[in-house]
Amino acid sequence: MTAEKKADTDARTTASSGRKPWTPKSPVEVILDQITKQEKKVAELQHELDTEKATLTKLLEAKKVLQA
Repeated sequence: MTAEKKADTDARTTASSGRKPWTPKSPVEVILDQITKQEKKVAELQHELDTEKATLTKLLEAKKVLQA
């Protein structure tokens, strides 16, 4: 009876929340997801680095003006 209650609870939770049941991913899908996440992370870090380089360039120009 406990197993039946648990199954009923799981079914109601899934139906009420509108979430689809979990399905395991294949190892290939896991690796491809990791690659996609890493590419996004690298792109974000590259954007931050470009911003920091631009700021550094401006500061170095200001330094040259102040030293002159």
